[in-house]
Amino acid sequence: MNYITPRRKKIVYNRWQSIVFQVSILEKVVANVNKINCLKEDHLVVYRELKKEELLRKIVIFKDLSLDSLQVIEKRIQTYEFKKGTRIIAEDEVARGVYFIHTGTVKLTKQDENGNEIIVCMKQKGDAFAEACLFTNKAECYPATATMLEDGKILFLDKLELEKELANYPELALQMVRYMSDGLREMTSQLRDVALLDVYAKTVKMLERLGRKFNTDGRRWDIEIPLTVQEFATVVGTTRESVSRVFSKLRKDELIDLKSRKIVILDWCKLCTVMHKEY
Repeated sequence: MNYITPRRKKIVYNRWQSIVFQVSILEKVVANVNKINCLKEDHLVVYRELKKEELLRKIVIFKDLSLDSLQVIEKRIQTYEFKKGTRIIAEDEVARGVYFIHTGTVKLTKQDENGNEIIVCMKQKGDAFAEACLFTNKAECYPATATMLEDGKILFLDKLELEKELANYPELALQMVRYMSDGLREMTSQLRDVALLDVYAKTVKMLERLGRKFNTDGRRWDIEIPLTVQEFATVVGTTRESVSRVFSKLRKDELIDLKSRKIVILDWCKLCTVMHKEY
């Protein structure tokens, strides 16, 4: 029979106490780690919600909505990413919903029976398109073809779901009507310029209009419009040759430059001064 000496007992006892102490410390560490992870996860949830809300606040129609109305949109919004040159919708497709641009630029075009294309308008971040399909009693096709001019992120809302929420949330309906009204006003101004002004005046006016749209940072120099000369000519409603002649004069006056399929306004203030002096 083995005999355990008092000294041996004391050593075992001390080791056991040490193990108990270490286990206790480990349990506290684990508890603290779990607590931190929970806090981090809660923080991430809040971060995701804020990020989603901030995303919608960058859309013109949604930026002034109440939180209740915005939460309704959050539940139904779908997000897509498109590469440059991707066709999002075509004018011969049955309209399914409304699109909102979070990032990137979109051109809306129409074609005649011979395949000739004109650019109806340009849309950039914060804008909506295909909203004309709303409030109709029958199935309608999209009013134009939408193509990405730059890589970007597009938000989508189903037409039927959106119309249902517009009936339940009047402020959302009012924002949509205001946006469509502003778009109609801009379109009529553009049609007036195309119909009544000469080529030089139309070109300068359109440069000013597009420059204002794409100058989101309030810069004075090097404002880029992502259009070729041919594409710009279709927006103005004239020939490429006519626009090229005007551009030659504007480049000579150091108002614009052309580079890598873009039109660059070199000096915004100088362009505005020339425009108001002339017109």
